[in-house]
Amino acid sequence: MIDFVLSCQHESGGFGAAPGHDAHMLYTVSAVQILATIDAVAELDLRGKAGQEQVGKYIAGLQNRETGSFAGDEWGETDTRFLFGAFNALSLLHLLSLIDVPKAVAHVQACANFDGGYGVSPGAESHAGQIYTCVGALAIAGRLDLVDRDRLGGWLSERQLPNGGLNGRPEKLEDVCYSWWVMSSLVMIDRLRWIDGDKLVQFILRCQDPERGGIADRPGDMVDVFHTVFGIAGLSLLSFPGLEAVDPIYCMPKAITSRILSK
Repeated sequence: MIDFVLSCQHESGGFGAAPGHDAHMLYTVSAVQILATIDAVAELDLRGKAGQEQVGKYIAGLQNRETGSFAGDEWGETDTRFLFGAFNALSLLHLLSLIDVPKAVAHVQACANFDGGYGVSPGAESHAGQIYTCVGALAIAGRLDLVDRDRLGGWLSERQLPNGGLNGRPEKLEDVCYSWWVMSSLVMIDRLRWIDGDKLVQFILRCQDPERGGIADRPGDMVDVFHTVFGIAGLSLLSFPGLEAVDPIYCMPKAITSRILSK
């Protein structure tokens, strides 16, 4: 697995989805997270096409120093997902000093809406996935004081539907993946108690395939790795028996992030 991850790296320090694919912020973040999870970040300096410092410089090079926003790649698309990804990976590499954190925080604040949520860019509709990225970035920056916790907590708690599942925005269907996007934000702002955890546990469990073992987006649909990951992560946030505690910012075991960030 380490060999495959390293084979996706470019000399710029960035990573693509597969060998030969263009480098992109999202895949670079995933590469750092994978290597961090299996305690192999040092392999970047030992065997990578570029070391940890160069990975950090690649990420930092995608920041717009005037607006604080981040592009996903050289083509310039901006999105709060990319900003959070930069904070996530750079904090794991202990290289946050390479970027203008206050400018990035100001951009996150510019994406805040009247309902307490955050969008993909200033003026864009609030969305649970984008809220996770914005609140997560503020958490890493130590600026959760900027969040209107009650207003945001109210909007997020309204994402729970009568069947116990959560949706990403008003008038949408429930989806297991929002068990992570919604609840992680509620944990970060200390409002997890505002949803019915027992009903959500039962919804997630109903989305399992009793034969194949995975978890789908909703009961009766095809299972996949994506929804299995976020279903289990959601159950962990709800302290489901037998699961390791997950870090609400990094979606990695708390024991791992505590060890990495304390170095």
